[in-house]
Amino acid sequence: MTRETTLPLATRSTPTSASLPWAVKLLGSMLLLILLAVGFARWQGISDKQVDAATVWQRDLIFVDGPQGSVVVKDAKNQMEIAKFEGEQGFLRSTLRALARERKRQSIGPDAPMQLLGRADGRLTLLDPSTQQRIDLEAFGPSNVAVFAGLQKIGLAPIQIVQISGNDRSSQ
Repeated sequence: MTRETTLPLATRSTPTSASLPWAVKLLGSMLLLILLAVGFARWQGISDKQVDAATVWQRDLIFVDGPQGSVVVKDAKNQMEIAKFEGEQGFLRSTLRALARERKRQSIGPDAPMQLLGRADGRLTLLDPSTQQRIDLEAFGPSNVAVFAGLQKIGLAPIQIVQISGNDRSSQ
């Protein structure tokens, strides 16, 4: 006599669409919705760029390397020296270096003036009209903005030499 052994049928382990966890379905739906929203916004021309407030004052300035590493600021209209920054002045130097790098790349000399723009909402912008590069100064904090804000009112008075003692390494 032969005896047949019957084995129970093994349960299927292949996933079906009904067996996907609800969290995966929710995540996929959210991702699809985000992609559609971004695509629609780009198609409609929606931008996150903030419109500049009106310019209430403008000063054309020329920045020149001075003796012993100083930075001399001249009024572009009359070529008079209005300020001289001595010491490290890291923010001023790095800001000007960024704009000078683009000028050098486009073979533009350092004599073209830059524009310091005061906006109706109190913000300051340093614009290089030669390259159309701009730096919105308020993004760097009030102490750094103050370095450039002082250049608005300087000019009719004698030359102002700005020295920040904490940043001058030569006095140590």
